[in-house]
Parts: sequence; C-alpha cells; structure tokens
Amino acid sequence: MEVSSGKPFLFPHGRFGVVLLHSYTSSSADMRMLARHLERQNYTIYAPVFTGHGSDPLTVLKKSSPDDWWADTQFAIRKLKDLRMEKIAVLGLSLGGLLATKALENDPSLAGGGVFASPVTSWGKSNVPQFFPRLAAAYYQKAGLSPQQITERITEINQLLPKQLTEISQMTREIDQHLDQIHQPFFIGQGGKDEMIDPHSGEELRNKLLVQGTPVDYHYYPQAGHVLTVNDAHRQLFADVTNFLQKIFEV
Repeated sequence: MEVSSGKPFLFPHGRFGVVLLHSYTSSSADMRMLARHLERQNYTIYAPVFTGHGSDPLTVLKKSSPDDWWADTQFAIRKLKDLRMEKIAVLGLSLGGLLATKALENDPSLAGGGVFASPVTSWGKSNVPQFFPRLAAAYYQKAGLSPQQITERITEINQLLPKQLTEISQMTREIDQHLDQIHQPFFIGQGGKDEMIDPHSGEELRNKLLVQGTPVDYHYYPQAGHVLTVNDAHRQLFADVTNFLQKIFEV
C-alpha cells in the first residue's frame, strides 16, 4: 500500500502470460522487479494500473471503486488473451490479490494464480484505515504541499475513506464466499511481520482451499512485512513464484 507513481506496462517475451496486479493506493511500480524477473524466465508480463491509482490518493477515493478495479483486471486478462498466450496466470499483491482471486473464481480458462499478502479471508482485520491517511500525508509532503493544504486533504480523505473500505469489504466477503469456484493451482505468499494485514491470513486461506481440494503452493516468510514484492523477502518470493509458474505452465 505504498503511494507511488507508475504506468501500465507490457513485457512481451514468451508464449505464456502473467498478469500482475498491484496493491491499494499504489501502482504497477509494486510489480516491476517481479515482472523483469519473470520476463527473464521467458514469460509475457502485463501489469495494469487500477483506475484512480498511481497519483493523488484522493483520486482513488473520488474517481474509482472496486467495480472499476474488477473491470481493469478483466481488461488485463483479455489483453494477454488477445496476444494469443497459450496459458495465463494472474497474481496480485494485497488488493491486487483479492482481484486475482476473483479472476480465478470467474475464469476457469486461467492456468492458475494467487496472492501475496492479501486478506482474502480477513479484510476486516486490516490496518488500512490507519495507514491510508499516514501514507497520503507522506505523499503530499513529498509533493510540496503546505501544512494547511495537507490538513485539508487528510480531512477529506478521512471523510471519504470509510465508504470505499466498506465497498472493498463487501467485495472481499463475496470473494471469500465463492472460493469453492477455484480449482486451479493457487499460490500464497505471506509475511510473518505483515504490518498491514493479519499475518495469519495466508494460512487461513490455505486451509480453506485445501479442504475443498484446491492445489495450494503456500510460502511463509517469517521476517517479512507487507510489500513482499520489494522488501527483504522479494528474492525468495521471486524464486518461489518462478517454481510455481514452471509447474502450472509445464515448462
């Protein structure tokens, strides 16, 4: 959930495709290192930027919604299908993981996918309400706004944020209720020192999927925080994702 700039990117580099979905209030920058790593493994990578994301945090609240982000996810998958990928996987960080999970529930043609630090079973236990205003304030300070301007914008964020978090919670509950639609191999990466969501979220999701017979590739990184794609665990995560993709793509 790091506020940063970024644009959608496509790395065309093979006959198998991977969609990478970023976290809440962030951008494709979350996924660039992983994308370059997977490109070197001869995969075609597409990373969208969710509507409203990648700039002023208020834009996320004023001009986007879970319905928009779901449409963005569907567009990303279609983009790789239009490129005639033989098989496609979809993976996401945090909010992106929620949408990747929804995609797997709704599209049985996907070869597999999964989540990094995503609260599929426990959104209500997240620290997003506390972190969003803090990260927004840091963004505005970096942008050079005056203290008064920052105060005004944070006040507006605090007014708008509850509604959008409620919408995300509703989407998450629906995703959780339809996990039985997932039959493809499912990757889960979770940090033990996740400051944003319950560190037990990944294990809870793993157990729910295993009970219904879904193949799960679960990885726990004891010392890692929330943003697994860029923190100290990223090299191990990249290796684990590579192994997972090699299995589901049968290469």
